[in-house]
Amino acid sequence: MAHFLAQRIARSLFVLFGVSMLAFVLIDLAPGEYFQAMRLNPRISRETVAALRIEYGLDQPLPTRYARWLGSLSRGDLGFSFAYNSRVWPLLRTRIGNTLILTVTALVCSWLIAIPIGIWMASRAGRWQDRISGVGTTLLQGTPDVLIGLGVLALALRVRWLPTGGMYTPAASAEGLGKAKDLVLHLALPVVALTAGMLPVLVRHVRSAMLEVLDAPFITAARGHGISRYRQLFGCALPAAANPLISMFGISVGALLSGSLLIECIMSWPGVGPMLLEAIMQRDPYIVVAVVLFSTLFLVAGSLCADVFLYIADPRIRVHSSGMVHYV
Repeated sequence: MAHFLAQRIARSLFVLFGVSMLAFVLIDLAPGEYFQAMRLNPRISRETVAALRIEYGLDQPLPTRYARWLGSLSRGDLGFSFAYNSRVWPLLRTRIGNTLILTVTALVCSWLIAIPIGIWMASRAGRWQDRISGVGTTLLQGTPDVLIGLGVLALALRVRWLPTGGMYTPAASAEGLGKAKDLVLHLALPVVALTAGMLPVLVRHVRSAMLEVLDAPFITAARGHGISRYRQLFGCALPAAANPLISMFGISVGALLSGSLLIECIMSWPGVGPMLLEAIMQRDPYIVVAVVLFSTLFLVAGSLCADVFLYIADPRIRVHSSGMVHYV
């Protein structure tokens, strides 16, 4: 297990390094920069703009700026925000926590809903219930996330049962359970939007994994021994179908995180999504790189957790020195 984790962590660090380098290159290739608007202001001289570019290191070539950023990253510094005139980490610290609250909640809800629905669809494969459910998941899967978010927001504005923006009620003085209840109410709409976007993929994956197991001989033997249908599905078939579901877990983490950045902007959730959009519009490079790096780190962590769960769940899996997983 220690060798397995060491290999996965080494690969994860390599991925993070590659993503950070690619982010720097793409931002540098994008047209415009933060001080471009100042050049259009007749009250600001070119000398002033040039001095500011030198002060913030934008006059240096890209490899030099990237090397300096890597050096600051090794000291726990993610860079300096031009727009906020502040270090990047204090700006992102709270927003990253808010994004994780939203993403983890949606992740748990998606899987808790997808597993029983997928098992139910697999147990009724070919029947009218399965066909109707398949049509519903296909339509939902073909609906863009932005349309789902806007639809949920429009419905909430009409019925007015839940708050439609923010994380807490403005000027609220609630503490303890009152504050937690307020958070849950504000969390409901973005979680519903994220779960609705991810649910069709997970349901289809669970259904497919279960269908491969339900016709296996050991399920037929369990049915012949009079084991209840519930125990056949959840006690026998589901553990046997766990491997592809565990692999899908790591993918769902990245999908939900990318979707949460969009839903945060629609629902006014104070996560990294709105700050990323603002940083892109203002050409604030170090905030963009920090958010991309955080997103990659969360995706890598989800994939690493999935690999560890798969390693523990299936005793047949062994790891070569090359790190490739195979069955024995």
